[in-house]
Amino acid sequence: MFRSIQATVMRPKALKLLSAAAGLAFAATGAIQSANAEDTIKVGVLHSLSGTMAISETTLKDTVLFMIDEQNKKGGVLGKKLEAVVVDPASNWPLFAEKARELISKDKVSVVFGCWTSVSRKSVLPVFKELNSILFYPVQYEGEESERNVFYTGAAPNQQAIPAVDYLMNDYKVKRWVLAGTDYVYPRTTNKILEAYLKSKGVPAEDIMINYTPFGHSDWQNIVAEIKKFGSAGKKTAVVSTINGDANVPFYKELGNQGIKATDIPVVAFSVGEEELAGIDTKPLIGHLAAWNYFESVKNSANTAFIKEWQTYTKNPKRTTNDPMEAHVIGFNMWVKAVERPAPPIHQP
Repeated sequence: MFRSIQATVMRPKALKLLSAAAGLAFAATGAIQSANAEDTIKVGVLHSLSGTMAISETTLKDTVLFMIDEQNKKGGVLGKKLEAVVVDPASNWPLFAEKARELISKDKVSVVFGCWTSVSRKSVLPVFKELNSILFYPVQYEGEESERNVFYTGAAPNQQAIPAVDYLMNDYKVKRWVLAGTDYVYPRTTNKILEAYLKSKGVPAEDIMINYTPFGHSDWQNIVAEIKKFGSAGKKTAVVSTINGDANVPFYKELGNQGIKATDIPVVAFSVGEEELAGIDTKPLIGHLAAWNYFESVKNSANTAFIKEWQTYTKNPKRTTNDPMEAHVIGFNMWVKAVERPAPPIHQP
């Protein structure tokens, strides 16, 4: 299995909640108005259930349904049951915007939990701004964006990518760097930040290799061969991976096919978790790394209880948990607290 990196700065919950506090009243207002008008409070679920990102996003759909089920057992919100409205944007980025508009305008949802890729988030953002609705986005993102209609509950590069690079520099003495990503907003922006950071640490340009591949890329033979050649220059080399979705499966298989072990060229991944690993033979991956805010292996009573409840809900004792799930749980509970918070008094002029 992968080894995990969990930097101490990766989950500053209190800071995240404080930074979101200004938007809580806004979040509550829309939901309360909807609750007063309907028998149920509708919750939108906007995750790809087909296409290249289904491997990652399907479990997030299940997570929202799980949280809704748990909340309804407690009596719902404001005395009303929550009702999930699930759509499938099918890993089609323009379709995300269409489905978001449908959820808000047609289905009259009070809030939406969804998206994985930054390109899908940027696709829906104009819709949420235009219709003044709320999106809870549960995945690490590239930063450089802050919108009042979006709650970002995942990590930014300074909370995930840079600590991971520091770990490789300090503990693995890495000198050469392969920045490998899927060709869209998050990997390109994160790698731009990482390239500048590496150069600020004295890494010369010739010791940084950058490569992008399309979503769903499956033929990794030549690229992995290039990585292997790049790592044969006598300097310790590592791959920093922002490869997303089902392309990870053939990527890691090809590493094994070409005999690249973690002791030779370690890979640290920002978008591979327990769910993606379920479809891979993990024997060749021993020693490779992942950097997230949360891992299923976290040892504490709250996590043990959460895993048990999740596996009971899914009726699968082997069903894993992962970081974006944890971010959805944080976002969902934040939304519930905002909705249930008493409205501030209205001061007449």
